[in-house]
Amino acid sequence: MPSGFNKKTMTLALMMALPAVAMAADEEKKADAAQTMTEVKVKSQRIQDAPNKGYQATKTRVGKTYQDPQDVPQAVTTLTRELLHDQQVGSLREALRNVVGLSVNAAEGGRAGDNFNLRGFYTFGDIYLDNMRDTAQYNRETFNLEQVDVLRGSAAMLFGRGQAGGVINQVSKMAELRDKNTVTGSVGNYDYHQLTGDFNKQLTETAAIRVNVMDRHDETYRKNPTTGDRPEFDRQGIAISFGAGIGTENEFFLNHIYTQTRDVPDFGIRFLNKRPLSNGTNGRSDRTFWGSSNNFDDSDTRITTGIFTHKFDDDTQLRTQLRHARYKRSYWAKTPADALPLVNDRVGGNVTRVMDYETVNLQSDFSTKFDLAGMKHSVLTGVEYLKENSYRSTLQPYDPVTGAIYTQTGDTLTNAILANPNGVAFRGNFANITAAPNRFDADNYAVYVQDSIEFIPHWTVLAGIRRDEMHANYSSATNTKLSYGENSYRTGLSWQPNADRHYYLTFSDSFSPTADLYQLTVQPLPAERARTLELGSKWLFMDGDLAVRTAVFTTTKDWERNTDLESTASILTKRRRTNGVEFEVTGKITDRWDMFAGFALLDARIINVAQNYVGNVLTTADTRFEGERARNTPIGTFNLWTTYALTDAWKIGGGVEAKGERYAYVPSAARGTARGQTEANGGVFQTGVFDPNKAPGYARVDLMATYEQPKWAVRLNVKNLLNKVYYDAVYDNGGLVTPGNGRQAIITTEYKF
Repeated sequence: MPSGFNKKTMTLALMMALPAVAMAADEEKKADAAQTMTEVKVKSQRIQDAPNKGYQATKTRVGKTYQDPQDVPQAVTTLTRELLHDQQVGSLREALRNVVGLSVNAAEGGRAGDNFNLRGFYTFGDIYLDNMRDTAQYNRETFNLEQVDVLRGSAAMLFGRGQAGGVINQVSKMAELRDKNTVTGSVGNYDYHQLTGDFNKQLTETAAIRVNVMDRHDETYRKNPTTGDRPEFDRQGIAISFGAGIGTENEFFLNHIYTQTRDVPDFGIRFLNKRPLSNGTNGRSDRTFWGSSNNFDDSDTRITTGIFTHKFDDDTQLRTQLRHARYKRSYWAKTPADALPLVNDRVGGNVTRVMDYETVNLQSDFSTKFDLAGMKHSVLTGVEYLKENSYRSTLQPYDPVTGAIYTQTGDTLTNAILANPNGVAFRGNFANITAAPNRFDADNYAVYVQDSIEFIPHWTVLAGIRRDEMHANYSSATNTKLSYGENSYRTGLSWQPNADRHYYLTFSDSFSPTADLYQLTVQPLPAERARTLELGSKWLFMDGDLAVRTAVFTTTKDWERNTDLESTASILTKRRRTNGVEFEVTGKITDRWDMFAGFALLDARIINVAQNYVGNVLTTADTRFEGERARNTPIGTFNLWTTYALTDAWKIGGGVEAKGERYAYVPSAARGTARGQTEANGGVFQTGVFDPNKAPGYARVDLMATYEQPKWAVRLNVKNLLNKVYYDAVYDNGGLVTPGNGRQAIITTEYKF
């Protein structure tokens, strides 16, 4: 167990004892509360109280108010708690494997943590927790999530500055008016073990408390051949939700979550001859882990949120959220050796980081419905304020034997380390005394309004506008201040002939200033802008138990930024476009047969190459990139997860996750530069032909079997059943890929009381 969580065992014991303590409440009061509870449920009849139908979601707040996803005029994918439960999912990264059109970015420079591509565009800045920004660089867990909503396409009108691919919104578990407790324990190979607890207690007629706890450890099949060390995931967390006035006109929730990671990070392997170096060349293979147990990825995340909702009537409410979040992280990762046999090639390099990111976020949303001029209106309006403070630096190198600090810089430091037989080491949170830290603080303001108008029966037009202002200060020597003011729009037309059919055409856009990635161009360049046009349809079958959706879309993004904090060229492309089609089916085919499936076909292309300043000179990237396929964007992705209840107790299931080939290269490289032609950076145009590094396509198969009784259950999950060697994360600048884990069997026991 990690030393940073000294009181973990005591905390878990206290949380597990919570139901027993609560049972000592007055019996007469409990009886009265039970009677009143039934009445409250009848009075509320809110969509958020209705449970999801297994894998089919019936509720989402991704459109700012609670809606059935069937009514949202934009593509929405929801990963329900039931789906994640059956798959034995622990992390957000693992959960999002279910989302077609999504791929994983590996350890981007300075951006190790949850980092994804959606519809061909990176999503940094687009991860949310309960509709509020959660954009820090860390690894998220799912133990306290009710569901995960993915709103596809540009969405700045609803969520503010962001990217082009869509929004990933995590939905927290909230206190409920009932007594329900669940404890699970899991064990598996690769030293997998996990303990979770979900304890909910009704305190009064309208008040309740809920506590979720988690302790998880996991490793992978990759191993350091010298030390025997493996990459590790060692994570703990506790989340508390207190609710008062639940189901009444004035509802208040106070939520707090603390998560801790003490991982041994894995930077993957390099490419050789345009393919992952996994054939044993020079002693390297996909099984070779270049790090050791001395490496670390330590993070502590604390998020406290207050949510107050006042309901004027069934159609009108004011919802206000206030959040304080603190994200502290430091890591030391060992990079794999160079692909070609170079001097000291078996040592690899060191990547270090120390970060402290703090936010205060206030947002208030007002929604109402009314009739005017013979038309039905659904109006949303809101305001938001976000305060950000960020600190980032590297760690201080020192002699691991003598403890002497290395204070040299540049090549002098490199030579000193190589000449010292003791090598180099780093300590967590010990910032480099010779490096200038990167500091950033910003004030963000926003106001928005949207109206959905049913102008004739079954036909609705949507129109919305948002104004964002960002004023930031930087420690940059070239640009110390930045101010942006941008408008974002959303409009569309929907036809819903009945409750089971929805056809829509939607336009939306987004923007992101240069500084949203905490880096600045040498000279000011326009903000990122993205525009999405989407034509879609949604159907319900089997009396509403089976949902089917399709979407055809095109998204164009201008002035695409680099997510690599160390990049000297902030602009990746001047214009890029993704055209695509998606299909998804979720829900029950029969009373015993559940399914969650989808596929996506994406054509992501560079339209105009990057323009970047070198000093005061505006330079253009290699124009031969124009028309080529974009990075880390497979043409095809497919997901299937299905279960069948053999009896009332026995259920079996399984699924497959498949992705096509993905490219990795540097699209901002200038013609003829070494950076655009080395193996580590993609190897493009070496013979005048576009020939980048490639991560091969793959298909991963999983299985599940469970035996469930009202009070207890036992479940077996086998992940990567065929023990397939596959690469699920790509460092899209071209240097690295990270293998997925080998075959892993996990047995879980669950007890409810």
